[in-house]
Formats: sequence, C-alpha cells, structure tokens
Amino acid sequence: MLSSALSAQAVTNTSLGNDVSWPQCQNDTSSQGPLPTGAVFGIVGLNDGLANTTNPCFGTELEWAQKTPGTASQPKAQLYVNTANPGKQAAYWPTRNVSQAGTPVAVPAQYGTCTGKPTSSACAYVYGWSMAENDATIRKVSDPGGYFWWLDVETDNTWSKTQATNRSVLEGMVTYFHGIKTTTWAHNVGVYSTSYQWGKIAGTAPAGSPLAGLPSWLAGASSKADAVNRCATSAGLTTGSEVRLVQYLQGGFDYDVSCTD
Repeated sequence: MLSSALSAQAVTNTSLGNDVSWPQCQNDTSSQGPLPTGAVFGIVGLNDGLANTTNPCFGTELEWAQKTPGTASQPKAQLYVNTANPGKQAAYWPTRNVSQAGTPVAVPAQYGTCTGKPTSSACAYVYGWSMAENDATIRKVSDPGGYFWWLDVETDNTWSKTQATNRSVLEGMVTYFHGIKTTTWAHNVGVYSTSYQWGKIAGTAPAGSPLAGLPSWLAGASSKADAVNRCATSAGLTTGSEVRLVQYLQGGFDYDVSCTD
C-alpha cells in the first residue's frame, strides 16, 4: 500500500523512464531487439554484463534514449556501467599507479602504492579508475563528460570479501567520472543497487569517501505504486544520499520512477 503521504494521483503523475542494455539485444549480438515505448527518459547500459565489456547494442539504444523528452531533473539519456572487484581473476589487474591505458592515477595517500597485490586497496582503486576510463574512452561514447553515469553494484559480479577494497574500486570510478564532468550538475555519478547488495559489497562509506552523498537508484520494487512509495520512504545507499530513482519490472522491461519530479 502507498504511504499516507502519497496518493493514486501522485503515482499517475510520476515521471517514468526505462533502462535497457544487452538483454535487449537479440541473442547478445548487435541486432537490436524490442525497446520500450513512451519513456520520459532512458538509461542505457554501456557494458555487456561485465565491467570490461561493451554492450553490442549500445549505439542503437543510446539513440532511443536520446529521443525521449527528459525532465528538469532527469536527463533524457543517462548511462550505467557494470562494476566489480575481480582481483586475481581479472583479465587485467594493475601492477602500479598507472591505468590500463597508461594514464598515471593519483591514488589517495591512505591507500599507498599499487604493486600488483589483488588484495591491495591501491590496486583496487587503480582498477576502478581504469574501468571508468575505458568506459569513457574506448566504448564509443561521444562527449562522456556530458552524461550522468550510474554505477551498477550487484552481487552477480565478482567482488572481494573485503568491503574496503570493493569501495576502493568504486571510489576510483567515481573520481574518474567526476574528473571528466563538463556539466553544471552537482553530481554526474550515482549508485544503483539494493540496500542488501550494497551493504554486502561496500558496507558503509566513511565520511570523506567519494561515495558519500552520491544519488541513489534503488532496485527491487514490485510495481509502480511500490516504487513511488519507496521514493518517499527508502534511505539512500550512502550517508546523505538522495533517492533519485526506483526501479521495477513489468512486461519484460525495467521501469524507473523518478523521485525528484
């Protein structure tokens, strides 16, 4: 049921978008499958399920999102990327404070120097920074600094048992995306998860972490009415976080209620 602060009219008037990615490709190829109709805004997954891959339908799906009207608080085309901390299982793992593309990475002093250890917070930070740099530079995103980027944080991907190093990966990604921002928005990065998955993977971001206060996009609602209710009643994923979006599944598509329109 809706909370007393909400009404059926509020549910009807809520801005509603969709998110799409590789599942909307036919047989995980570049052949585009059906896409939602009537979205007010669109969020497009850049990866093919793993942090180091590319969605084969990204181009056509981005075109779809760019044709939505958007709202005052929801850019018409937004992006989301997969995240992970695979350590020694990674196809690439840093051995120094330099990204996969060869860019020097300024690792926070408290994390020290990356020497290749899979359990190192310094190396985890460089790994995250590298994945974000790859997302922005080699996956055919025009004007990457002009987009809002969501970090998809789910237990389906590979993570360390140490929450601190998982946070380091995410902090590296956030720092990279903040560094390329060309918009006037206060934030150009947010985090997507459920409270359970976020807690299991990242725990509590300490004060001063780049993760603190980032906008939240919450998964797990059962319907549009439930999503609207969670907009009003759910806490963000990090301290000081505003809940911007809540997602629910209907008719084979992901729908996203805007909590800020």
